[in-house]
Amino acid sequence: MKLFVASSLAPRCHPTKMVATSLSVLSGLVLSASAVAQNKAVTQVVKPPIALAYIDVATNASDLPGGGMMGAAAQGGQSGGFFGALSGLAKGAGNSISERGNQFGNTHNMMGFGSGRYIDVSVHTNQFPSLTEAVQSIPANMNLGASLPLLAITPDKPISGSVDESPVEPHYEKPKGKISIYWGCGENIRPGQPRTLDVAKASPDDYARFFTMRGKTTKGARAEPGHPSWPNKNDDRKIPDNASLQGQHSFSGKGIPDNFKFTLNAAQDLMPAIELQQTKRDQGVSLEWKNIPYARGYFISAMGGQSGDSDRGELILWTSSELPDVGFGLGDYQSNTDIDRWISEKIILPSTTTRCDIPKGIFGAQAGGMLRMIAYGSDAYYAYPPRPADPKIAWQPDWQAKIRIKSTFSSILGGMGDNTDMHRNRQEQNSSKEENKISPTDILKGLFGR
Repeated sequence: MKLFVASSLAPRCHPTKMVATSLSVLSGLVLSASAVAQNKAVTQVVKPPIALAYIDVATNASDLPGGGMMGAAAQGGQSGGFFGALSGLAKGAGNSISERGNQFGNTHNMMGFGSGRYIDVSVHTNQFPSLTEAVQSIPANMNLGASLPLLAITPDKPISGSVDESPVEPHYEKPKGKISIYWGCGENIRPGQPRTLDVAKASPDDYARFFTMRGKTTKGARAEPGHPSWPNKNDDRKIPDNASLQGQHSFSGKGIPDNFKFTLNAAQDLMPAIELQQTKRDQGVSLEWKNIPYARGYFISAMGGQSGDSDRGELILWTSSELPDVGFGLGDYQSNTDIDRWISEKIILPSTTTRCDIPKGIFGAQAGGMLRMIAYGSDAYYAYPPRPADPKIAWQPDWQAKIRIKSTFSSILGGMGDNTDMHRNRQEQNSSKEENKISPTDILKGLFGR
């Protein structure tokens, strides 16, 4: 009965018309699918820009006295990855901070050495690869005059017109002793931790399984032949405390297009310094900080050691990640895409986070170690002319500019007060009772046999 009623109420259609309609719909679908396939098959031709500029922006805050050690760690980390950074720390333990003003590369000091605000700038043009000097016109609120003189270093060999964008491949140096990794914020150490490696006995496969180090920092501003940069030997002025990057910037020089100009807004300005409050509690440390405007996310790491003989010390690492990671790869600029992905994977703390507890018992009764924190800003790209929306139209911009922003903080774990007093007492008493308390620098020297 129901089938009969439904059939009787259905609209009547001539069989010929039904076939024609079906063919029309099918034809439309085929044409649509063909159009989609054609669009997917088209790959837009993108040619390198005529001129390319980088601006790396960093705010560093630190209450650590060992500037030479921090600088050595940064250099070692850039050339040798994880082990290079540790070796750099050991080598630079006794060095003093340079008395020079602003130096190119201060934005990349991975341990936050040198409190202050730093900017590294460089520009390159394919029309004149051996460019030796250029000028960056800057907004008045940078308080550095109308412009910055960019100067390239002297080349040792002929200059290539191409710009290397590949990440630096680290070269590892095998240390001695043990390394233990902890991870995650919270009051207590989580089940399954720590992950420990006896590096003297470990095989290459053991290393591969043990070391998880995320991070894909590519080159930004560079002081190289053919890349006039600032600061340089002719102008090493420091960035004023009240400086702002907001406003119009432009580049000029031989082979640089006349229209190379763009405007930076508040999201690309110098970030505020991280204001971190540390509170020791029951062999752990509570970390709290003020939210930073325009921060995309946060990452925290700590490094310390346990006593042992000179060849068998134990290096201890902790990070705020919810998954194991040694942390050194995430201590510098990261892309917006990677930051967002690692936030979703709970590797990086979301921008709304203002507290993290380091579990008790990781760094011993004194909770001694070195702490580093980074607030990631959002990188920005500018180009002219804009990229065509039609993939069939090739794109070769006259110029491109890339801006990267971050704010970092480094300190003794738990704050400098107690550790400064302890160091002073150790010097005054010169007592063997302190032998059970070993500094991270001593551990690092022991690990590397230096």
